[in-house]
Amino acid sequence: MAARVLHVSDLHIGRREAPEPLLALHELAARLEPELLLATGDLSHRGRRAELGRAAELLESFDLPLLAVPGNHDIPYTVPARYTRTFAEWERAFGPRNPVHSSPTVFVAGLSSVDPWRHEDGELTDRQLAHAASALGEAQAGALRIVALHHHLAAPPWRSGKSPLPKRDHVLETLGAAGAELIVGGHVHQAGIAERREFEALEDGPRGSLVLATAPGLGRPRPNRRGEARGVNVYETDADSLTVRTFVWDGSNFAEVGRRSFPRSR
Repeated sequence: MAARVLHVSDLHIGRREAPEPLLALHELAARLEPELLLATGDLSHRGRRAELGRAAELLESFDLPLLAVPGNHDIPYTVPARYTRTFAEWERAFGPRNPVHSSPTVFVAGLSSVDPWRHEDGELTDRQLAHAASALGEAQAGALRIVALHHHLAAPPWRSGKSPLPKRDHVLETLGAAGAELIVGGHVHQAGIAERREFEALEDGPRGSLVLATAPGLGRPRPNRRGEARGVNVYETDADSLTVRTFVWDGSNFAEVGRRSFPRSR
């Protein structure tokens, strides 16, 4: 069965918001009719209750099933709240930090890669990976198996000083072995698409595809941040292929600027 997922990231609500892209995104969603809205963190700018509440309100206005995971900007910026009430406001607005979505066509295991002690780099624990691996085993036959987190696993194609998630080799090995077909994130405000076998030689031969996709980011918390584009990813799948489409805001609409297709795992 065919499926379509709309992926947004890095709204940074509370800092230099621009309503026009969100209005146009509603038009794009109405045209594409995705079955799920996926949001991978930094939905607020400073993790404040009002910012997270506004972000939840905006995303829920799409009237689509929503799966959201936190980013490093979605926890308190100040101490001691960052350490004593790390996820209190996030859970008030969005619920669990490691949510799951299951349908006959799409299965998503959400993971919180946020660590208050590693504020920018993030981290995934073995317990979280085991949770995701177990959850992926519950996916219905034929459903696209996605893992969603905030921090990126593949370096962006353009300028960025942000390092990928620590222990990413271990993360990829664990999630790939558990049957993940697509791992999505944000954090770097740049689109990036890669298939694991494009950069890693697997000693035991070809395996099923494992695609890493980073969304461009919708917010621009710093003016003209290195000229980075604002946009979203859309994932489309049927029984044989996974297609990643990237749409970028051109000042009036979202224009499709990239499309890559990959064979699905068997």
